[in-house]
Amino acid sequence: MSAAWDRARRILCVRLDNLGDVLMTTPALRALKESGHGRRLTLLTSRTGAALAPHLPMVDDVWTYDAPWVKHPDARGDPVIDLDMIDRLLAGRFDAAVIFTVYSQSPLPAAMMCWLAGIPLRLAHCRENPYELLTDRVPETEPDSHVRHEVARQLALVRSVGAKTADWRMAFEPGDAARRALQLRLRAALQRIGGPRRENPSAARWLVVHPGASAASRRWPAERFGDAAARLAPLFDGIAVTGSAAERALVDAVCERAGPRAVPLAGALPLGELGALIETADLLLSNNSGPVHLAAALGTPVVDLYALTNPQHTPWRVPHRALNVDVPCRNCYRSVCNQPGHPCLLGVSVDDVVDATHALLRGSARHAQRAAARAAVHGAEPVAANASNVIPFAHVITRS
Repeated sequence: MSAAWDRARRILCVRLDNLGDVLMTTPALRALKESGHGRRLTLLTSRTGAALAPHLPMVDDVWTYDAPWVKHPDARGDPVIDLDMIDRLLAGRFDAAVIFTVYSQSPLPAAMMCWLAGIPLRLAHCRENPYELLTDRVPETEPDSHVRHEVARQLALVRSVGAKTADWRMAFEPGDAARRALQLRLRAALQRIGGPRRENPSAARWLVVHPGASAASRRWPAERFGDAAARLAPLFDGIAVTGSAAERALVDAVCERAGPRAVPLAGALPLGELGALIETADLLLSNNSGPVHLAAALGTPVVDLYALTNPQHTPWRVPHRALNVDVPCRNCYRSVCNQPGHPCLLGVSVDDVVDATHALLRGSARHAQRAAARAAVHGAEPVAANASNVIPFAHVITRS
């Protein structure tokens, strides 16, 4: 690490896109935190990303900013907000700024704000020559020479200035209050659907189904989610179907086909409780969206309906099956598919999902048994199959 970066104590971490993108940046944030004594990290992020504020243990402060060069649900149209943010950054007296982007984003607007705010060290991936806007530039080589997972990309960025960590897991801490509230909610839900199938309600097995996604190109049909859940229902005590309040009709449609053990939770869960639900679940069945990254952070196995829009966002270091069908237009980066029949995602059948779920659950059970056996031999505490300190297998199923 250079002497200047080694001395940096107040670091601004800029990640202006979505919740999942912020989660995939948490290993890099951990590296920054661990690589300097007494460091204080401030995360500058969108309103969506700021929902993570109570759940990121390595972040000391979160500032909310919906930047005009990043897509957001609501347009602002008021440049005074941007001028006010520059003033706030100036008052923050930061020693350094790290600007995290996907390779299709330019870091230069954020770099300009940090330069105007007088932040002396400014790091980012950048394709263009930034001249004075960046003091530390990592040349942008994606996607021309290679494409990395988003987590690996951001770890490489901070490694360029000497920040490292041995722990590459994503981070999300639901909180004890959220865990307690979630357990009360699940016990009540079990009573409404006929009670647990096991004598001990605390040992109830849950399947979490998340059928929504922000982009149409990443949505598997609701009726297929419902049919898959119905066929998997005998394996579980309950099926929790999650979504935002705006996705209530989608969640209800899935529950109707999933059967009497389905519990609709559209708009019902604060983020901490959603994390606690995924943490306690035996498996998450989901489109590729924010809950998949929560599951990766919490160690819960995932069956991911993974449209071939972007190869960088598969579940990270968690048991999973990413399901799709290989197509010539793979890695299109589109929000709306322009191919008849959306073949990369709609080519995945209910049978594919059911088979992948059975295989994943068997694999997780074997992993837990092996971990318990090792613990018995070495005197360590046994590790649950979905514990967050397990870094087991990953698997992508792509059919041609």
